Amino acid sequence: MLSYAYVLAVIPQPANEWNVTNLTLTDVYRINGRFIRGFAVSDENEKWYVQLKMKSEQEKLALMNTSLAGMIFKVDAKEVTKRPMSHQYAFEMDQYIKSNGAVGQIQVDQYEVIGKVEGFLAYMAEKRFKMKQHIQNTFPLSLQSEAEALLIGSREQMPSDTQNAYQTLGITHLFAISGLHVALVVFLIYELLIRLGVRKETANWILIISLPLYGFIAGGAPSVWRSVSVTELVLVSVLWKKKLAVDDAFSISLIGFIWLSPWIIFQLGFQLSYLAAFSLIYSSILLKHSTSYLVQSFVITSVCQLIVYPILIYHFYEISISSFLANLVFVPLFSFIILPINLFFLFLTSISISLSHLLFLLYEPIRTLLGNFIMYLGTLPYQMWNPMKPTLLFVFIAYMSVIFFFISMERKQKRLFSIFLLLLPMITIQLTPYLDSSTKITFLNVGQGDCIVIEMPYRKEVLMIDTGGLLRFEQEAWKDTKEAYEIGRQIVVPFLKGKGITKIDTLVLTHADADHMEGAEEILREVQVEEIHISPGSLDKEVMRDLKEEVEKLQIPIMEKRAGDKIDSKYFQLQYMYPFDSDYEGNNDSLVLSMKNNYFHGLFIGDLEIQGELELVEKYPKTLKEITLLKVGHHGSKTSSDESFLAWTNPKISIIMASFDNRYGHPHPEVVERLNDLNIPFLQTGIDGAIEVKITKKGEVFVTTP
Repeated sequence: MLSYAYVLAVIPQPANEWNVTNLTLTDVYRINGRFIRGFAVSDENEKWYVQLKMKSEQEKLALMNTSLAGMIFKVDAKEVTKRPMSHQYAFEMDQYIKSNGAVGQIQVDQYEVIGKVEGFLAYMAEKRFKMKQHIQNTFPLSLQSEAEALLIGSREQMPSDTQNAYQTLGITHLFAISGLHVALVVFLIYELLIRLGVRKETANWILIISLPLYGFIAGGAPSVWRSVSVTELVLVSVLWKKKLAVDDAFSISLIGFIWLSPWIIFQLGFQLSYLAAFSLIYSSILLKHSTSYLVQSFVITSVCQLIVYPILIYHFYEISISSFLANLVFVPLFSFIILPINLFFLFLTSISISLSHLLFLLYEPIRTLLGNFIMYLGTLPYQMWNPMKPTLLFVFIAYMSVIFFFISMERKQKRLFSIFLLLLPMITIQLTPYLDSSTKITFLNVGQGDCIVIEMPYRKEVLMIDTGGLLRFEQEAWKDTKEAYEIGRQIVVPFLKGKGITKIDTLVLTHADADHMEGAEEILREVQVEEIHISPGSLDKEVMRDLKEEVEKLQIPIMEKRAGDKIDSKYFQLQYMYPFDSDYEGNNDSLVLSMKNNYFHGLFIGDLEIQGELELVEKYPKTLKEITLLKVGHHGSKTSSDESFLAWTNPKISIIMASFDNRYGHPHPEVVERLNDLNIPFLQTGIDGAIEVKITKKGEVFVTTP
């Protein structure tokens, strides 16, 4: 109770004012595109998350070639406009800021460098920056991202597809500097000192002094400081001839960490690091019973995975099943071969560039083959368990079952019952979505685009109408980010995983506009799609080229649909009402889908414009009279939403899919005026966030927003 009260009292409260004039950048920053983003401290000693907009390519190059930690900026700071979350499973910026002890975020368009703070932290940040530069200047390009991750704890350069492959195999932790990593470095230094004739006591003192320095060089992640602090405590106790037990050192490290930085408890890295270490320390009896290296390695992996699985599915909504086997191979491979090789090359490139280049010629092809093999393994199906995001109550219950399981295994009592209790929460969360009798229609906030997910009762069928996407505009090359922002990968896929949706029965792409279909490729790579429906003639458009290649690679059926075609469903009449011809001409050839049963009628019209709306009313006057739900055409543009069409359909609720403060002025004031004059209630995704329309078994309709 006292700890809880302390954490609440010490954690910085969100700021109400943004009167910041000077900012000192910390060592937690990143230069990407035209922005510097990271944490900085104001003159009032408040930490802020800032994004500084660089003015020119020359300025960017100059800033990239120096360590910015400790640099003082005189700024004209502005509050960052708060936008609604894309959906309930999206990245939470406020939580990220809170977990780093910051009071808010600010945007800086005008700034001036006025100096640099000199001190120990700035000095260590400079040394880390120099080491990063050394790696980039001396290591082959293909080996740089791995060396940066293993040696200085930086994963900025690692491509997302590589990270995805490691995540699928459950071995992402290999690139986080961990206890095993620190232990190996300590062992190598200690043995080297002993071989050089240094006394053991002196070697211990050297380690005690140098380990914290290594912690700064390695990036200072929670896993690093946990390992360093525990090792320091044990070494100091040995010198005092009162050897401290590892579990006591672990507890002191945890208490000290929270005392110095109480907000750290909200960081996922902190939670996972201490939970994994806790599980290994207090499962020593299980490890002692292991008779061989393979069995012991499997037990270690299993213990760690079980203790962190509730946290992992709460934050990431999925867990790697293959990690139980992958770790048996890759943990020793990376810890005892690849890490020492990188340490060796770091040393060799410092004394002989020519010799290191010669050895790189031998090592790089082998490492490339291993990388390609890992990438191949990452593409194999059925490696991830993706139930749904659990509630905090479920996380608590899951931990109770895991702890009871460990106790039963150690005591060799009630083992079958403990296994049943261990599996019960997993089975429950897996089956929960399939017990829901309601229909859910979610209009995702994907910015200036469309993406609608329809879940039928008991999740028997899942449909997606459009996938969102970005309209990309040409800009100077120096402003480009290292990896393009992808709506499908960064917004839609997290929603599907958070919901536990692993299969889409029908993907409907209403027409060939980037803001409706550009995100499709990322979705196809992550989720099983049974078939794709498109508007006649749209597949030949240039914007569909990447999708066409992905569809051919995955061998997914893609079918042209027109008015009169139907989608099989046990729960609703799903029928296409438009277009009537096969000549694709753009917005007015959008696929229009009607979703109807005895108590509900929804109409999803893509970017259909006034001409198409009038044709719909002319062809289906009885069907479209007084509907329940309308997805407003073309993001609320004045080229759609004809007054007579709105009056005839007279929906009980209408949804406008348009981004916050968009450049097109959607929804247009004329459309808003028409809706208001006709007393048609409407919501906008860019303002209200993801909008869920829930239809109960009894026909009741509920509309909710985050």
